[in-house]
Amino acid sequence: MNLRCIIIDDEPNAVNLLEVLIGQTTQWQLLGKCYNSLEAMDFLKKNTVDFIFLDINMPHLTGMELAALLPKETKIVFTTAYAEHAADSYSFQTIDYLLKPITLKRFLAATQKIEAAFAAQPNIEKNEDRVDNGYFFVKTGKTLRKILLDEVLYFEGEKEYVRLVTGTSDLLIYRRLKDIEEQLSAPFARVHNSYIVNTKLLSKIQDNHIYIGDKQIPVSEKFREGFMELIKQRIF
Repeated sequence: MNLRCIIIDDEPNAVNLLEVLIGQTTQWQLLGKCYNSLEAMDFLKKNTVDFIFLDINMPHLTGMELAALLPKETKIVFTTAYAEHAADSYSFQTIDYLLKPITLKRFLAATQKIEAAFAAQPNIEKNEDRVDNGYFFVKTGKTLRKILLDEVLYFEGEKEYVRLVTGTSDLLIYRRLKDIEEQLSAPFARVHNSYIVNTKLLSKIQDNHIYIGDKQIPVSEKFREGFMELIKQRIF
């Protein structure tokens, strides 16, 4: 998932560790590194991010004080050596609370929570080129073929290609699944590294699998929480 983040921490070693972990384990864009809250406030006025890594114990203005000054919708992953602030942190849009020193295992668990939090919000605008008029065109040979979004069952990633499947067609597109995901919004949802599905056309969900058309598709641990948050809105 292509998310934009920044690190706010007055400890250079902590910043460097997070930068390495982000670079080695995610596809996120690290837009900036701020070493105090005032620098961070100035950065955030000029740049849009999806979430922030925020240290709590900083001089002049603590992470908690900074969080209170940010827009209420700002999503935060707190990073601190002190466990006693955990309860207070959840008065904000807190995704996770990482205790220092941050281990690789704990960071990987946090990445799943972070991406699940964004997968649960399929309408978030991360790209102005979203498909929002109910149709799009795909190139097949020398022909541009019109596809209605409501007829798409699922997209399946196959390395540098994506298989687009409707009730009547099966097309191979030279695109990455990640690029297509960024152009789609509800009712489409990522359920696996290889699949985006049209939740309107699901027939059932059973044992970590979904059924759509005649296809059985696995729901991976990485995307399960976000997918089920979307489905819960439709459970009577």
